Amino acid sequence: MLIGELAEHAGTSARTLRYYESRGLLRADRSSNGYRTYDAAEVRVVREIRALLAVGFALDDIRPFVACLRAGNASGDVCPDSVAVLRRKLAEVDAAVARLGEVREQLRTQLTHAITHREETCTPQRPSCWSQ
Repeated sequence: MLIGELAEHAGTSARTLRYYESRGLLRADRSSNGYRTYDAAEVRVVREIRALLAVGFALDDIRPFVACLRAGNASGDVCPDSVAVLRRKLAEVDAAVARLGEVREQLRTQLTHAITHREETCTPQRPSCWSQ
């Protein structure tokens, strides 16, 4: 199929496909007139790439998943190299969640402190203090 057909089937643009090809993630043959032609299996590859990008993987992280699909597997995440990337990505997400939990607690502490301070310093003689 031609690049426009692949783009339509995969739900992306020809420009994006050319970029994936330049990064070594897609395989294209060249016809005698120089047009890119793609095997129908590349639709699955592009969909896998797009799904992984959507959840935060970098293109370099996606290579093992593409290789796994090209090896004939039904899914790109069943090969050892893909599993290693999944484990690493999960550890990154877990660390980010932990950091966000710490930030949340810090904000909660600051808010509690601010409310306590306001209650201690605001008086009926300073009504504007409550509206801030």
